[in-house]
Amino acid sequence: MKLCFSTIGCPDWRFSDIVSAAKDLGYDAIEIRGIGGEIYAPAAPELTTDFAKTRKLLDDTGIKIAMLTSGAALADHTVKGKSVDEAKAYIDLAAKVGAEFVRVMSTDKPYFDGGDIELCKKQYAEVTEYAKGTGVTPLMETNGLFVDTAKLAAFLDETGAGGALWDVHHPYRFNDESIADTVANLGGRIKYVHLKDSVIEKGKVAYRMMGYGNVPVKEAIETLVYNGYDGYCTFEWVKRWNKELEDAGIVFAHYAYYMKRFAR
Repeated sequence: MKLCFSTIGCPDWRFSDIVSAAKDLGYDAIEIRGIGGEIYAPAAPELTTDFAKTRKLLDDTGIKIAMLTSGAALADHTVKGKSVDEAKAYIDLAAKVGAEFVRVMSTDKPYFDGGDIELCKKQYAEVTEYAKGTGVTPLMETNGLFVDTAKLAAFLDETGAGGALWDVHHPYRFNDESIADTVANLGGRIKYVHLKDSVIEKGKVAYRMMGYGNVPVKEAIETLVYNGYDGYCTFEWVKRWNKELEDAGIVFAHYAYYMKRFAR
């Protein structure tokens, strides 16, 4: 498995600090979900007008950009068309910066909150067709409609392209799915993994450092290792919207230490 963290965990860091931390802590890659005050990657200078400097920094450190995390919600009629345009912009940028994957969603909620699966099929087909020949794969995340991963498996089989981004947290927390059921449903469709931990406090999700919550992350990782998964396991620390969470420097180091036990 390859170690990665999302920049959603360090919204106040400069890009050079992000890459330096990844290098120093033994990460293989970073996932871009905002840089500083800019959440929309195609507008970030570090990936556009200043990319030559970024390219040199990445080459010098050996750190890769694993994924660009779009906000494209393909099952949502209120952003119909706009989400396809966003996904395409992210695919274009991913091809430029060497990122293998782009995240798309059914809806922008981590739990089931409606959405039109037929619209999602149509728009995802358009997005995956657009990505052909770019070296970039748009992955559908296990949130929204697809916290039920049996639905996602059927969806991917029907669309015949792309793959699954398994956010381990969401099907377990919001659909009571076991790890065994999720893996049985998705199998080899899993191309990328998000990891985070949490507990429920007063009826709400409260995020915890890895291993301090009750999400079965250990079981998930061990199952991935057993099944020969060799892709990214990306730590998603949602500090951009939860300022009370521990600082990135602490949690990124802890995640790297936690994941060492699973190295093969």
